[in-house]
Amino acid sequence: MTDSPIAPDHIAAAEALLDLEFTPAQREQMHKVLNDRLAQFASIRAADLDNSIPLSLNFNVNAADPAPATVPRTFAMSAQPSVTRPADLEDAAFYTVTQLAELVRTRQVTSLELTEMYLRRLKRHDPVLQCVAAYTEELAYAQAKRADDEIARGLYRGPLHGIPWGAKDLLATRGYPTQWGAMPYKDQQLDVDATVVQRLEAAGAVLIAKLTLGALANGDVWYGGTTKNPWDTSEGSSGSSAGAGATVAAGLVGFAIGTETMGSIVSPSTRCGVTGLRPTFGRVSRYGAMALSWSMDKLGPMCRSVEDCALVFSAIYGPDGLDMTISPEPFSWDPALDPKGLRIGYVAGAFESADAGQTNAHHRDEGELLQRVNQVNSAAALDVMRADGYDLNPIELPDTEMSGLWLILAAEAAAAFDQITRDGRVDSMKRQDDDAWPNIFRAARLIPAVEYINANRVRTQLMRDMARVMSEVDVFIVPSFGANALQITNFTGHPCVVLPNGFTEKRTPTSVSFIGGLYKEAETLAVAKAYQDATDWHLQHPELDFDSKQVQR
Repeated sequence: MTDSPIAPDHIAAAEALLDLEFTPAQREQMHKVLNDRLAQFASIRAADLDNSIPLSLNFNVNAADPAPATVPRTFAMSAQPSVTRPADLEDAAFYTVTQLAELVRTRQVTSLELTEMYLRRLKRHDPVLQCVAAYTEELAYAQAKRADDEIARGLYRGPLHGIPWGAKDLLATRGYPTQWGAMPYKDQQLDVDATVVQRLEAAGAVLIAKLTLGALANGDVWYGGTTKNPWDTSEGSSGSSAGAGATVAAGLVGFAIGTETMGSIVSPSTRCGVTGLRPTFGRVSRYGAMALSWSMDKLGPMCRSVEDCALVFSAIYGPDGLDMTISPEPFSWDPALDPKGLRIGYVAGAFESADAGQTNAHHRDEGELLQRVNQVNSAAALDVMRADGYDLNPIELPDTEMSGLWLILAAEAAAAFDQITRDGRVDSMKRQDDDAWPNIFRAARLIPAVEYINANRVRTQLMRDMARVMSEVDVFIVPSFGANALQITNFTGHPCVVLPNGFTEKRTPTSVSFIGGLYKEAETLAVAKAYQDATDWHLQHPELDFDSKQVQR
């Protein structure tokens, strides 16, 4: 076999078999991807797949939508210090939901005032951050006025009542564009409200803007530009929940909703220094949300504190009778839960040689240095937990060869957008590099069905291996990009709370992740909150001094 066994003329021959037609330039771009994919095929074929191992996707003979189930929705909060309205309301822009809720509940601030304040800030800073896909002002003013009227009449819906929020622009909102960040869908309007949008309206929250996402949920580049990191506007905010991360970090919304398939909550939360919850797969309905990967997509809150995430999750989780993947498993946030009664682990291999004195050592590139700083800051997080009396037990994650599993995401994403791939509209997308969706979609057309199915069988083995790991702990701690934990737990569907744990030498944030057992969001949030309560990283914010090259704290 040569170094490049697949050549463009081989692709042309395959096109005839599959009734496809690519241009010479597209074949040239695809052939590297397809050569790399041979190694992925090899990793799948090398797996020991006994005949008894099934596909990780479950076939359901009932094609009808499931019946909605009633789940408990409680909004208990930890004891809050008294909150007083600041002389300048913009000083409350970085308040947590719990603080904003107290201002609204005690009628020191109206929802309309908060809405106007956050809209002003969005319009002031969006030209630099490029974080807004569409404003929803008319809806926001109507919802804010309704909230104020209800609260004045003594009808208080809970801590989200009257709080302005932003939706990643893959959540359908009736009467407004839902453009998915991609030129083929610019100005698209869907005549439906996503379930998450409906549920937050029922909780009294006020939707003020649709927030940018990397085109079709990849990265931070969308048809209008690149969404920026408020801490350092020379870099993007990461993605694909790019606008959600940027606006929460910059104090432009009370909270936001993001989505994750493979890092799209964790990565922008890390880059922008916010707290995010990626729930267990099948916890939050995706009805009205753009599909990228039916077996991997997850929706969750991005906020300024762990407890904020718990309160928002309480409002949005549970079956709606429209998404067949949703579990009726209850969620009950108990701020009085003592996390010391939980079994807490840490991925030992991810913290090896984490000596702060080594951060100035020679590194091959900036990415390696960043990974090193993340490791050091996460090791410091373990010290914080131990100093607070937590007994942490070392664990190791499965060493499954992961490269072949990426076929799952590529194949499902390509199927989701096969129409625009075949009719050529994908060519209008801003990114056209080798790693961008257009090239991935075209190359995915040549993934054999057998490899996709066997990749899912390897995924079944991985899920079983993770079940054994999680039988030993309730929650474990890991650097957010360490030990392959991000990839493993997205394929296995485990929940993750990601939160800031320090800074790089450039004064950009880093993060640590707390990952829990399936449906153990309450426990995972409780452990993460214990760490957050012992630190102040989440209380530090960018100055938004966009006149300087580097935003200082």
